[in-house]
Amino acid sequence: MKGYRIKTLNEFVIERQAEYPYAKGELTRLLHHIGIAAKIVHKKVNKAGLVDILGEAGAVNVQGEDQKKLDVFADEQFISALRASGECCGIGSEENQEIVTFDDDLSKEGKYIFLMDPLDGSSNIDVNVSIGTIFSIYRRISPRGTKPVLDDFLQPGIKQIAAGYIIYGSSTMMVYTTGRGVNGFTLDTSIGEFCLSHQGITTPEDGTIYSVNEGNYVHFPEGVKQYIKYCQEKDTSTKRPYSSRYIGSLVADFHRNLLKGGIFIYPETAKAPNGKLRLLYECNPIAFITEQAGGKASSGNQRILEIKPDSLHQRIPFYTGSLNMVEKVESLLKNNN
Repeated sequence: MKGYRIKTLNEFVIERQAEYPYAKGELTRLLHHIGIAAKIVHKKVNKAGLVDILGEAGAVNVQGEDQKKLDVFADEQFISALRASGECCGIGSEENQEIVTFDDDLSKEGKYIFLMDPLDGSSNIDVNVSIGTIFSIYRRISPRGTKPVLDDFLQPGIKQIAAGYIIYGSSTMMVYTTGRGVNGFTLDTSIGEFCLSHQGITTPEDGTIYSVNEGNYVHFPEGVKQYIKYCQEKDTSTKRPYSSRYIGSLVADFHRNLLKGGIFIYPETAKAPNGKLRLLYECNPIAFITEQAGGKASSGNQRILEIKPDSLHQRIPFYTGSLNMVEKVESLLKNNN
């Protein structure tokens, strides 16, 4: 387009800096360092088939899942970048049992707590399916100049000041919000910069895609079973039957549904009565993005962002996506309680 000028992530964040007078540039620098780590992980993901970085790392993370080598690499890169920023005093990660705190004086003065799933969907790494990083940022509640404590991390999602994800797919893209809408940036590898590609993302109130692992159907709550049947029924007035699309990578499934309209469902089951997804570094950041884009995120009976966490690795049922679709499954769950 004539007259169009590429706007980089750093330029965009700096332009918006005035909206956050309390931050004084610290949040801008933190987002910049997140972008740096994302570029490094992007490069490794793209080279994964050529170097010895696929497969198991020989360890098991706190979730009891075998750690892939790329999981470990991504975790290390984001921790390193956040430490270098000087703005982050502590990190909670899917890959670490305990919180990670920084002992240097600069980091102790940092205002921010960072929570992340460094490589979501890692079981898909060696079959070349899209994977991603999910992150969440809070202001610390402990005094600056001290080491952060667990209570800094156990804040409800409504206290988030920023959240986002990076999807490593056919292109690498960062989507984030600071509570004033959702914007997406695609990595231009020719210049090594994330460039604004999706400004002011909104998700449709209705969609035609439902994303759930139907292999677990017999173990789902009755309300979820009824919703799946509803999705499969023919009704031209509501564009049903809906399309079933499930990748098995939260970032990839959510990203598609965010742009096209749809619902992502990961309910509780008999084997996992609290669900599988983690509240702090998967559900909360995705819920913040969803709401900022006009969608909804629920545990089935409660707004995700209002849940007070009780542990770092707490799991929870998760329903998120287009507003009317989430409200429909909520009503069916309520009627079957």
